[in-house]
Amino acid sequence: MSYKGITTKLVHADRKLNKPANGAVHYPTSNSVLFEYEDVQDLVDVFQGKQVGHVYSRSSTASNAALQTILNNMEQGVGAVTFATGMAAISSTLLALLRAGDHIIVSQFLFGNTRSFIETLSQFGVEVSLVDVTDVQAVEREVKNNTRAVYVETIANPVTQVADLGAIGQLCANSGLLFLVDNTMTPSLVFDAKGVQASITMTSLTKYVAGHGNVLGGVIVDTGLFDWSHYPNILPMYQKGEPSQWGLTQIRKRGLRDLGATLPPQSAHQISIGLETMAMRIQRVCENALRLATYLHSHDAVEQVYYPGLSDHPQHFIAREMFNGTYGGIFSIVLRDDIDAHRFLNQLSLVICATHLGDTRTLALPVASTIFYENTPEERAKMGIHDNMIRFSVGIEDIEDIVSDFEHAFAHFI
Repeated sequence: MSYKGITTKLVHADRKLNKPANGAVHYPTSNSVLFEYEDVQDLVDVFQGKQVGHVYSRSSTASNAALQTILNNMEQGVGAVTFATGMAAISSTLLALLRAGDHIIVSQFLFGNTRSFIETLSQFGVEVSLVDVTDVQAVEREVKNNTRAVYVETIANPVTQVADLGAIGQLCANSGLLFLVDNTMTPSLVFDAKGVQASITMTSLTKYVAGHGNVLGGVIVDTGLFDWSHYPNILPMYQKGEPSQWGLTQIRKRGLRDLGATLPPQSAHQISIGLETMAMRIQRVCENALRLATYLHSHDAVEQVYYPGLSDHPQHFIAREMFNGTYGGIFSIVLRDDIDAHRFLNQLSLVICATHLGDTRTLALPVASTIFYENTPEERAKMGIHDNMIRFSVGIEDIEDIVSDFEHAFAHFI
């Protein structure tokens, strides 16, 4: 029997897809580091990729495989690889697939830690072009003979620029380029990455998937759309079997195995439980975010609100088309010049000042002095980051209580 509702599918995914033993509804946690093989040849075949199995928990466990099955099914891909964090998924994948002399085009609006890693990548001989990904022509102008990939985030953090995903996906398909899409802000039930011809999706499971601020994790999913037989960086030893698996194999071997950023089995189990309520949480978060952003948009103490759900957002119509009528759970504001962002945040009591997003609780932090502190004022200006900017990650609380907390805080300045 097939189910129409996304929450029904998520609640029963572990039970239906992984079929845990003894009537359990969740796949059990596997804590063993090593795995026994009675026949040595079986161990050799698994080690060489000729047979499916586990050889060492740094590379794979049954717990991680169960979670990967669920996440891959959500994206309708050909395989997934989980990592200890979202940044581990990004860095391991790029290090596995790129080499010195390659060129990659990336969004100039990248999240601070991702941008920092991209700068590190350039120190290893990978050429990087930072571009405005809201403009496909700007991306196209940077394509050259050694370009291997385009890397974008669906909604940028914190200024919420929305990449021209459909047009960039078509450009990559026409040019034979990897299209790498970080969809942390818009998981698969909000955004169909395969529909814009994404080659690989990257997601911080820590955020909306797990959802409760109590576990770290990351994943990449290969959508099956990219032809790895034409990608020049796949090593000969991994060009075996179905070409659709070559990229995943190299990421598992040269990324996960060699760098060792393994998702603990306990975390895999925790994430699989968290994702059961993801659809309900995201629906509530997006509803709250739109209502709160609308309220702040008309407030006298606020100079600017950056949220794709507002009609004056530069990419509002792209967001409306791409994200199924929802616009994500984060937005940023710039307060009036005479209101200090730090002092304002200290007046909030329900909203938590914290470096995180995608939580059940509403969170806030001053952007320029925290997550983008390492960037120069000129770099921040190019990314659209104002010195008095505050980013909010909206939670699932009752919207009346959230608004009341803002009104109480504003009362100290008006």
